[in-house]
Amino acid sequence: MRFRSWIFGALVAGAGVASSRPAQAQFHREVRHYNRQGRPYYRGPLHLTLGGGTALYNGDLGNAPGDNFLGPAASLGVLYRLTAHMHIGSEFSYLELGARDKLKERGLAFTSTNGLGTVFLRFDLLPDESIFASSVADAPIFQVYVQGGAGLLLYNPKSYLGTARDTKETAFLPPERNDYPALAGAFPVGGGFAVRLTDRLRADLEANYYFTVTDQLDDISLRLGGASRGNDGFGTVMLKLDYALK
Repeated sequence: MRFRSWIFGALVAGAGVASSRPAQAQFHREVRHYNRQGRPYYRGPLHLTLGGGTALYNGDLGNAPGDNFLGPAASLGVLYRLTAHMHIGSEFSYLELGARDKLKERGLAFTSTNGLGTVFLRFDLLPDESIFASSVADAPIFQVYVQGGAGLLLYNPKSYLGTARDTKETAFLPPERNDYPALAGAFPVGGGFAVRLTDRLRADLEANYYFTVTDQLDDISLRLGGASRGNDGFGTVMLKLDYALK
C-alpha cells in the first residue's frame, strides 16, 4: 500500500507543477520560430495529458493476452512543441502487471505494481497549419504520431504458484532479490491516433511497448534455472485527454 501511495502522490504532484505554468506557456506562444522553408511558427502552448488504460506483460512466462491478468494503467504528463512536427514530453505513470505461466506444468504466476517516469520525443506525421504565424487554419481534426524515449521503472513483483489472479489468501514465494521495489531502465516506442474535440482538447488512443534492462520484472528468472529468454518487457494501451494550457 505504501508503494501505491507513493506512486499516486507523484502523479498528483506532477499535476500541480504542470497546472502552475500556463503563464509561461503563453509567453512562449508569442515567440516565433522558423521551419526549413523560413515560415514562422509558434511553439506553445504547454499541453497537459491524462490517460487511463491497461498494461500487458511480455517475459519468461509468455506474452499471450489470455494468460495476462490485465491491470489498470494511468498516466499524467506534459507535452511541448519543439519544431513544426516534433514535440518533447514527460510522463509519470502507474501500472499493474500480472500473468500466469504459459507452461501449465510449471504453474508459476506473478503480480506487480509499478511506477514509471519517462521523457520522450513525439513526431506528428500530418502537418498542422494552425501553428504558423498569420494562419487562419484550424488544427487538423485527426493527427497520427510516433514516439520514443527513455525512463526509469520502479517495479515491485511478487511471484507465486497458481494459475489465477492473486487474492488476499495467496502465499507468495520468497523474492529472488531483497531490494524490491527496484529500479530499471525502460525505453518506450509507440504511436497513437488523436482526434481534436475542441480548440484546446484532444482525445488520443495510444499504444507503447517498453523494453527494459531487467529480467526480474516478474520475479521469475532465477526460478527457471537458466531457461530465461532475456529481459522482460511490457506494453500499454491508453485513452488520453490532451488539454492546451493557453
